[in-house]
Amino acid sequence: MLQLIGLLAISWFLIWFFEKGNLSVLGLTPTKDRIKYFSILFIVSAILSATAFLLRMYFVKEEYTITQSLTSKSILLEIWYQFRTVLTEELLCRGALLYILVKKIGKGKAVIVSSIIFAVLHWINAGVWGNLTQMFIVFTFTFAMGLLLAYSYTRTFSMLLPFAIHFGWNLTQNYIFPDTIEGNHIFTLAAPPPSVTISYLAFFTMLLVPKISVIFINYFIVKQHRQVEVP
Repeated sequence: MLQLIGLLAISWFLIWFFEKGNLSVLGLTPTKDRIKYFSILFIVSAILSATAFLLRMYFVKEEYTITQSLTSKSILLEIWYQFRTVLTEELLCRGALLYILVKKIGKGKAVIVSSIIFAVLHWINAGVWGNLTQMFIVFTFTFAMGLLLAYSYTRTFSMLLPFAIHFGWNLTQNYIFPDTIEGNHIFTLAAPPPSVTISYLAFFTMLLVPKISVIFINYFIVKQHRQVEVP
């Protein structure tokens, strides 16, 4: 919690120092329009994130079961952890930094710079630094996702929309289903998946369809929002 308070304080200072503004430029105040788009983008992102695991059930015959050790406290704590992690990344990559970049160098260049920072940050978070293949894979998706998230902010000048996309994806990918064997999850593998042989088409379908879908579908949803002028 202190980390988020600190980031908000730093964000306020940077916006005031460079643009003589305040945190209102981040568009954190809920409005009817923002709540509507937040809800749609969160649900769509969560569903598209879940398709990765549905495809694995179909092609690789994975089976999942609800974790028996779930408690209300553990669920709330994990949701809070995912919320805090996503909000931290949003404040770092699309908060004051993106707003200031938009004012200084324009929307297009600002979106690209913000997306590069977002992708490089995930090199560090994912621990792939030095592995060129993994670095390329991580950069490709996170840069593309960063473009979507930054565009969502520059279209609406509200961090609530990129946060909804990011949170819906991460909550499903990192908590609801076990994308990694570490940590707590709502669903766990019921048994080790059987050894099966799949085609390259099936492999790339499982790998790429959810990622491509979440970017393009959410892009067209955000595009329906009227363009908001720079605060």
